[in-house]
Amino acid sequence: MAAAAPASSASTTADTGSTATNAVAVPAAAAALPNGFRSVGYMPSWSGSVNSIQYSKLTHINYAFALPNSNGTLQAIPDPAKLQSLVSQGHANGVKVSLAIGGWNDGNDSAFEALAANSGSRTTFVNAVVNAVNQYNLDGVDIDWEYPDPGTSGNNFTALMQQLSTAMHSRGKLLTAAVVSEGTTANGVQPAVFGYVDFLNIMAYDGGSPHANYDWSIAAANFWKSRGLPASKTVLGVPFYSRPNYLTYAQIVAMDPANANRDCVSVNGVQQCYNGIPTIKRKTQWALANAGGIMNWELSQDTTGATSLVSAIYTAATGTTPPPGGKTGPIKGLAGKCVDVAAANSANGTAVQLYTCNGTNAQTWTVGTDGTIRALGKCLDVTSAGTANGTLIQLWDCNGTGAQGWQAQTNGTLRNPASGRCLDVTGGSSADGTRLRIWDCSGAANQLWTLPA
Repeated sequence: MAAAAPASSASTTADTGSTATNAVAVPAAAAALPNGFRSVGYMPSWSGSVNSIQYSKLTHINYAFALPNSNGTLQAIPDPAKLQSLVSQGHANGVKVSLAIGGWNDGNDSAFEALAANSGSRTTFVNAVVNAVNQYNLDGVDIDWEYPDPGTSGNNFTALMQQLSTAMHSRGKLLTAAVVSEGTTANGVQPAVFGYVDFLNIMAYDGGSPHANYDWSIAAANFWKSRGLPASKTVLGVPFYSRPNYLTYAQIVAMDPANANRDCVSVNGVQQCYNGIPTIKRKTQWALANAGGIMNWELSQDTTGATSLVSAIYTAATGTTPPPGGKTGPIKGLAGKCVDVAAANSANGTAVQLYTCNGTNAQTWTVGTDGTIRALGKCLDVTSAGTANGTLIQLWDCNGTGAQGWQAQTNGTLRNPASGRCLDVTGGSSADGTRLRIWDCSGAANQLWTLPA
């Protein structure tokens, strides 16, 4: 990230994707997003107020940036009072706060190159990081070295991340890193690093034409997954600013509120491209099914109210916004009862059952034009992609497989094409808690469903 235009320096904090366990008690607000999904935002030291952050819609915040010295020590953290207030308010709202170290820094990564090159200065750096985490009661650290080069530099980065992983995870803290979107530069981050971090923040911006468009950004995330990065550790970065000039999203919306629903506008004769609400929601829906979260650069560039991009990520991640063309509401079946997620639990493998209709989120389903049926940010799923009669239905991360495809038939049944069988109430029982399953399609009363209008 550049000092004046730090856009590409977005990095993020880690959740509990590997061995890390947060030492800070997390209030209920941290569970507002579907199980394990992260919404990460950067808060620069030089811009924005910590009092205006929408904490209840975030899971992680990275404070940007601390800078390293060549000998492994850390330079003074900018505006430490702001960091202290951020940690205090973040923790009060169940949000994890990490220190981002590095950034674009005008492309000068010489300090990282030098400190990572020998074990002595690496140890000095790790100790400095531990001290900063302890001093400010942080939840972890985000390394934003832009960028380790393939070869010797990459080897040194791996050694540094291995040592940091031991130091952070043994203390119940998080380790993440921000990485380039794609290309040969990415090879400086070796696959061994994937095992050391809780997740990687992919800076999927400052590229693509138009800037950070959907297809280019998804390709960047899939590039890292193809290198072996687990989906659960893949966090897709989105911009809160435009290119080619650096206009903040807030500035663009201030020109015309309708710009919130666009991706490109002409400003003084120059086309400025960014991500408006529809694209941000679409990327979030992709990440729900295929990745571990969304990261943004950066929070001070957002708006408030109906045009907020942080809010757009939150509503898409919580399933309150249906996929394009989707319809949302209860699905009613036998005896007028509803399809229900047991105990409103969004964990993978949670039972899907018949239950008295109660209007809760556990019974609010989105029937999408993509063939999925979603609740609590996850999909109606045939367990283990089974095709046999009696295979039970569960809630699971959306993954685009045949186990999550459903077709409404004209006779009122819901058919799973992969198995050729229909959604069925076990034993024809209308008792609360009766499990749903697949069974040969018969059109019987226990296979008839009324979908959202």
